[in-house]
Amino acid sequence: MPLVFMVAGCATLTEDANTPIALSLSDGANGKCTLSNKRGSWEATVPVTVSVRKSDDVLQYNCETEDGRTASGAIPSTMGGKIVASAIFLDFGIVDAITDKHRKYPPSFVIPIQK
Repeated sequence: MPLVFMVAGCATLTEDANTPIALSLSDGANGKCTLSNKRGSWEATVPVTVSVRKSDDVLQYNCETEDGRTASGAIPSTMGGKIVASAIFLDFGIVDAITDKHRKYPPSFVIPIQK
């Protein structure tokens, strides 16, 4: 029984490296965004749900609406709870710290844009 508990505690074994984020612009406009972190870069037409690679750094965004307005900023990355179990029961959190699979971005994010 302890083996099942140990495996369930490791984010590396139970978490996907990518995570979906539903993106939209605050005024409901359509546009294009470039997203990036140290793990990669993604292009998206918003509104959209885009799959990005988890990372311990912020997810930078640069967006432009169809009428030329721009927005840039960052979506924060937080630590998931499974890293604690991994640190205690399996590998002291070393593998999770290397892969960033224990990190989380919010499931949805509204990008503020000036009207």
